[in-house]
Amino acid sequence: MQTVRLCALIALILLLSACASMSTASREVPAVFTAVRVTEHRGQDDLLTGGLGLAGLQSMLPPAFADPANPTPAELRRRALWSNWRGIADLAPGGGYGAVYGSLAPVPGREFSAYARLPGRQQPHRVLVQVPDTFDTRKRCVVVTASSGSRGIYGAIAVAGAWGLPKGCAVAYTDKGAGTDYFDLDAGIGFAADGRQATADSAALAFVPTPASGQGVAFKHAHSLDNPEADWGQHVRQAAEFALKMLEEAFPGQAPFTFDNTRIIAVGISNGGGAVLRAAEDTTPWLDAVVAGEPSVLAAAAGARPLYDYATEAALWMPCALPALGLPPAPGSDLRCAAMAARGLLSGMTPVQWQQDALARLHAAGWTDAALRAGAISVGFDLWRTVAVAYASAYGRYPHDAHPCGYRYAALNPDFSPRAASAVERAAWWADASGIPPGGGVGIVDPQPLADLGLTGLQCLRALWDGQSADARRVRDGIEATRARPPRPGLPVVVVHGTDDGLVPPAFSSAPYVAMARQSGRTVRYWQVHHAQHFDAFLGLPQLSSAYVPLLPYVYAALDRVDAWLDHRAALPDDAEITPTLRAPGAVLSADNLAIPR
Repeated sequence: MQTVRLCALIALILLLSACASMSTASREVPAVFTAVRVTEHRGQDDLLTGGLGLAGLQSMLPPAFADPANPTPAELRRRALWSNWRGIADLAPGGGYGAVYGSLAPVPGREFSAYARLPGRQQPHRVLVQVPDTFDTRKRCVVVTASSGSRGIYGAIAVAGAWGLPKGCAVAYTDKGAGTDYFDLDAGIGFAADGRQATADSAALAFVPTPASGQGVAFKHAHSLDNPEADWGQHVRQAAEFALKMLEEAFPGQAPFTFDNTRIIAVGISNGGGAVLRAAEDTTPWLDAVVAGEPSVLAAAAGARPLYDYATEAALWMPCALPALGLPPAPGSDLRCAAMAARGLLSGMTPVQWQQDALARLHAAGWTDAALRAGAISVGFDLWRTVAVAYASAYGRYPHDAHPCGYRYAALNPDFSPRAASAVERAAWWADASGIPPGGGVGIVDPQPLADLGLTGLQCLRALWDGQSADARRVRDGIEATRARPPRPGLPVVVVHGTDDGLVPPAFSSAPYVAMARQSGRTVRYWQVHHAQHFDAFLGLPQLSSAYVPLLPYVYAALDRVDAWLDHRAALPDDAEITPTLRAPGAVLSADNLAIPR
């Protein structure tokens, strides 16, 4: 339950401490936290799964709301945990979670949550700290993490929470300026600190767009006007700062908790992996170790490519290229490839020639066949266009009504025409959405007719990368602001990446980052995992479970190794090129399949 007195005390302490917090080389103004909430999670509830356990998380149906239009904060939290576990981890029977790796045992404790804001930014972001009842006040361990993709505040529960909470560590989360705080422009309704629907005049909302009127839906990652990716490293540090302050409230007899007397390990995957690598740049010694899984990171090194570059490339050419690898063509792909050839985007006279030309273009751009095969997953879920539409807005800092290619977002009718969202649909966004439409009942509104096959919009998105317009320069400037620098000297960093990753190919991200860091003399270890792609959650599908292994076991193992090194129990792990043994169709995953380095 909410502890009002403690919340008031915390808020007062945080406001007073705004003048006294440490200064750093990367940020002189201290973090400010508002809308602080404290909740307790014990008995039939817990920090890790909300009381659902493995069986509840495996359920195909989400936890129900008693009143679908007005769910309670407890119902929203439990459903958000269900959504985020299922979106990240392979929980399918036989997949090994909870038996071969990972733990879903109940972890009782408290949660402290707030809004955090960076100086000069228009929108706040969410931070959350989970403090288990078994927190080890002698070890003083904090695992800090950032949500993957555009997910909400529980977006890294299966990554950081699952490893840190059972070990007695506090876990600090940030949604890094993205998250599921959508805003219904038709109704003027957003989301309050507890995840419930509210208007701006009735509660402090996590996101209010500018302008706060219009039609359809705005969401923070795309429409904050802040280009949050440029600040992801600072978001991670703010989450760690919040954790230290909340630990002082949770254990006043053990105060103070500082970066000097508390172990801080950062971990994240995908965009969250990129965020913790950006945090590693900070020249002040607040971080003790970093583990980055399949990081989406743009290094200043040969071969590095921005996500926006290869996403717009893949959105155009990958659907036509996949049949040339022997993969089934997507519905209507021949019509689309013919239309691309008519626009000069493909060479040849026949479908086979178009397919071969598309594949040759992607090979020339650095795509491997393994990445392309796994990239078929993103083609099937329309992820390339999804990324490109949202990130164009984010990098260019465009408001929701001024996308340079004319896209917007709304609830959709069966014929894909936009409509206003219902109260029931809107009520579930905070818990169900992945933070970037389509999904959660919100779709992309393409300004072109269906007969266009989406090509005009995709060409426009591509031109924002390789064109010379003012909009293109604006988007590229935003991308350049996200470029990573080497980690702090002496900071141990382990990068873990699947060689078959088709969403964030390591050739464009991890490999250039590791090369850059090592050229600067930094301590970086690199685990390359064969037969691992980007989405553990999809391995429950029979055709994928026998083709790939999950990446999370290797991320957990890397965390174990750096934790042992910090305890002076073992050396840092060596570089490793890991070749797991794939399981037969229908077989159960075993530790022998994984071949985790020891």
